[in-house]
Amino acid sequence: MGIFGAYGITLAVIVLAFIVFFRLIRIVPEQEAWIVEEFGKFKKALGPGFHLVIPFVQKVAYRHHLKEEAVDVEPQVCITKDNVQVHVDGVLYLMVVDAERASYGIDNYRFATAQLAQTTMRSEIGKINLDNSFSERDRINDAVVKSVDEASDPWGIKVTRYEIKDITPTDTVMKAMEQQVRAEREKRAEVLKSEGERESRVNESKGERQEAINLSEGERQKRINEADGRAEAIETVASATAEGIGEVAKAIQHPKGKQAITMRIAQQFISQLGDILDRSQTQVLPYDIAQIKGVLDSVLGERTGGASGGERGAPGSTGGGASGRGAGESRSVGTSRPETRGKQGGRS
Repeated sequence: MGIFGAYGITLAVIVLAFIVFFRLIRIVPEQEAWIVEEFGKFKKALGPGFHLVIPFVQKVAYRHHLKEEAVDVEPQVCITKDNVQVHVDGVLYLMVVDAERASYGIDNYRFATAQLAQTTMRSEIGKINLDNSFSERDRINDAVVKSVDEASDPWGIKVTRYEIKDITPTDTVMKAMEQQVRAEREKRAEVLKSEGERESRVNESKGERQEAINLSEGERQKRINEADGRAEAIETVASATAEGIGEVAKAIQHPKGKQAITMRIAQQFISQLGDILDRSQTQVLPYDIAQIKGVLDSVLGERTGGASGGERGAPGSTGGGASGRGAGESRSVGTSRPETRGKQGGRS
């Protein structure tokens, strides 16, 4: 019995020694900080590495991770400036910078910072309208980070950033927003359509204007070209006429040139007079020209009564009435002093 008792005591001492040894040795991992208390009072903070802690006298009271942590902020109902209810949730990023203050400054710094983030979020959402809540996320995030970081500074906590995960309006507000968006899109479509029609009309009017300008310029150029052509033709005719007159003048200087010119003029006069008489039904001619007409009618044989009228008119030229009847039968009326010319013609 004594031997077994001795073995038991020895085994107990060895086990106790192992327990004391392992409780004495503390190895702190990287990016962690342990708070050691001695008789219930803060003694020191252990950093990464090998440390000795006196068992039963000292103990590790708190263990903190110095790495950045992500804390979920529960969804909450917020009211915007225009009295619209929205559900907002987010994520808060923080890290412990002072293990002692994080241990003794507050009981649960994660819960406390999440509550601060929620209250700050409600305050910031209440400052803006619903339409601006989506576009001003960065400003809201910065405001939450600044407010929570200042409040958590005595706790040895550093808030690095805050991100809004989702802003969800109620179903009624969602329907109203969809109707508003639809109306805005329809309005924008109508505006774009009207602008397109306006541009089309402007382009058409510009095209018509340019077409009218081109047509007018073409017409102007056409008239200019025609005028130039007529001017050149007139100039050519004038040059030819001048040359002809020059040749005629030279011909007149020759012997019997004047007689040839007189004969040529008489020939052209008779030809033109014949054309005039053929085209007209009634002629009003001087008495001497009427006599020439009678001669032409008798020669050409176109009017049988004209010849007899001309023969009767010649012996009766001593009286104005006889000559007047001769002229009337040929439907020609003498207007250049018929009585005087008639008497002279009768005496001749």
